[in-house]
Amino acid sequence: MPARHAKGTTRVDLQVRNLSARKRLYRREDLQALAERVCTAEGVGPRAEISVVLCDDPFMAELNRRYRQIEGPTDVLSFPQPDLPAGGGALLGDVVVSLETVERHCAGDRAAMREEVRLLFTHGLLHLLGYDHETARARDEMASRQAQYLGVPLDAAWKR
Repeated sequence: MPARHAKGTTRVDLQVRNLSARKRLYRREDLQALAERVCTAEGVGPRAEISVVLCDDPFMAELNRRYRQIEGPTDVLSFPQPDLPAGGGALLGDVVVSLETVERHCAGDRAAMREEVRLLFTHGLLHLLGYDHETARARDEMASRQAQYLGVPLDAAWKR
């Protein structure tokens, strides 16, 4: 887990690139506010940087194959980065979301897809912050934090 800072909010520099054919499934301001809420509550520090890439399944499948040795796409991947030198803020890393997989999971329901993007972004961000779901206890903790940060019931924060 990251070292907690004493007070204040975390200002997040959020870089978003949409490489997907699917458009208008997120609001940058919404992801920005969500990132700042999570990073502040998790005690990241005064500044952080996160990159988000929205893609389609072929791009995600290539990342999954290259970095996890798993064939086929997944919904979200996270790539944590080491911190920048002192004073530069925390470079947390990259979150990659397949909008094609989101579309498939949500049966094309655009409102549900927007919520799924928020959920996957939060999930990926928690991975950048050191959370995992390798054990039942860790999964419960991660699900609880997702529900808290998204303001949704626990069963809406974790796909079982």
